[in-house]
Amino acid sequence: MEFAEQATTSTEAIRVLCLDDETNVIRSLNRLFRQNGIHAELCSDPQQALALVRDSSFEVVISDMRMPEMDGATFLHEVKRICPDTQRILLTGYSDLASTIKAINESGIHAYIQKPWDNDILVHAVRECSEKYRLKIVNKKLSEEIVQKNAKLTELNENLEGLVQKRTMQIRKVLSQLEQANQKERKEHRATVELLYNFLNANPFIDGKKAKSIAKLCKILAKELELSNELAETAMMSGYLAEVGLLAMDPEIYRSPPRKLSDAQKKIYYTHPSIAQLMLMPAQHLSDVSEAIYHQFEKFNGQGIPKGLKGKEIPLGSQILAVARDYYDNLYSANGSDKEKADLALDLIRTYRGSFYCPEVVDVLEKVSNNNELGQEQVGSVDILTTEKLKAGMILGLALHSNQGILLLPKGHVFTDKSIDKLKQLETLRPIPFRIMVKR
Repeated sequence: MEFAEQATTSTEAIRVLCLDDETNVIRSLNRLFRQNGIHAELCSDPQQALALVRDSSFEVVISDMRMPEMDGATFLHEVKRICPDTQRILLTGYSDLASTIKAINESGIHAYIQKPWDNDILVHAVRECSEKYRLKIVNKKLSEEIVQKNAKLTELNENLEGLVQKRTMQIRKVLSQLEQANQKERKEHRATVELLYNFLNANPFIDGKKAKSIAKLCKILAKELELSNELAETAMMSGYLAEVGLLAMDPEIYRSPPRKLSDAQKKIYYTHPSIAQLMLMPAQHLSDVSEAIYHQFEKFNGQGIPKGLKGKEIPLGSQILAVARDYYDNLYSANGSDKEKADLALDLIRTYRGSFYCPEVVDVLEKVSNNNELGQEQVGSVDILTTEKLKAGMILGLALHSNQGILLLPKGHVFTDKSIDKLKQLETLRPIPFRIMVKR
């Protein structure tokens, strides 16, 4: 039986189209979105949903993976063809991993949510996708304005110097607005990486805490190497997602350290960077992150994998990731006091300086280790507040995580009355209150 209904909301609300062949799921989505002020069209028939996509403008389209007439990957591929700017979310189960990877590669989905979903995570994903859609529309509009103003500028007479200056100022203003929009989009890119990290962290056999430590060390090393802020961010994101390819493997391959695997299992394990590259291929803005992950097992002497690159042929992001990854692998497998483990981890990296690892990166690791900078994130001047003292407009100085390591709010988040109320609700479920670092 076909099922279609509309959640009644204001005309300014987010416009979402949802497709699922199960009536109870449709009704659950209807109720959830209505409660959160999201305007949704809800369908159980793929052809009816595609007709709506052709006739209406949706910011976000959500589809179930398993449906009898048309699977979610095929449906979202059609949505991409009809409305490439529309953000696409896939609802999938744990058993649908292969299909999910296909959807990532062919349908260019922007997020996938596992069933049964968490209401807060789903609503957050919809709002995040809506924000990206609106940023794209703003960027397109601003880019069109730039083209139009440049065309008019070339037609000006040389004698109209005053008019030229006026038009130039207008173009600079538009360029500034475009740059501001692009900066906001870059922040959303980082939020996407942190969302993927949450999926890694939710896996019981992948150490999310170690991934977070690796990411922070990658950023510290990049800063010490005097790389740009953008390259330092790329290095950090590669640390967060260094093991994302493992999600496509049988847990038996990665539930034990690589040194305990058989030769056949090791061969499979070390393909995870190649799988990660395939998974991240549709995300063009993460191409440098994908490259760093793909070459992370290259060795400085040219005897690594997958390409046997040597020395400076290896992307610098990969060289940084290799040192940070193996430092924490050594640290987590060592015995003794914290200082003894740290010294042993550093000694093992030093042993392979110039053979496995870039000498310059190893020297920087030793420098920050001697200065006790490892694992410390630079947050600047901050105040530590309780939720009761938070006020709208304050800026979060350090990312806020749950006890399980799940990202709650990213660094730089500007607090609103709504986000403060949400934190207070979450705090009632914790044994101790939040300690929140806000910028002065």
